[in-house]
Amino acid sequence: MADARIFQDLKADHDRHRAMLKELAAANYADRAELFEALRIEISAHAAAEEESLYATMLANPDLRDEARHSVSEHKEIDDFFGELAELDPKSAEWTAKFKEMRHRYEHHIDEEEEEMFPSAAEKLSGEEEQRLAKIFERRKPRELERAEEEEPGDTRE
Repeated sequence: MADARIFQDLKADHDRHRAMLKELAAANYADRAELFEALRIEISAHAAAEEESLYATMLANPDLRDEARHSVSEHKEIDDFFGELAELDPKSAEWTAKFKEMRHRYEHHIDEEEEEMFPSAAEKLSGEEEQRLAKIFERRKPRELERAEEEEPGDTRE
């Protein structure tokens, strides 16, 4: 995988998300709602900051555009899962099944980013672009965390 700071930042978030997903999967029913909300906020903020930094640059590059579009659509899919999970009882079998499906899709998404998209982007982006993207991501992520805390779960885009 690429060694640039932007990719290191994104991979560090992915590792944190994997740990949060594992913790939530093993949690007792009483802790699920709180752990789910923390996960939703973290992933939502990560996705927004990633879209505003790396994806925005990739969308402007014809060689990287298709990968970025694919990943944006997967972000929307995960947001939709968050909306569905928020409406279910965390103690229900239906919630457990939906969470497992969401976890599988999200882990597939981040694996795909790390194994395919990041190396592809690293080949096409200059060192200066990668530094600029890291700065944008690192500046946006805290703002997006605040925003995600205030928003309702689920993607409201049409």
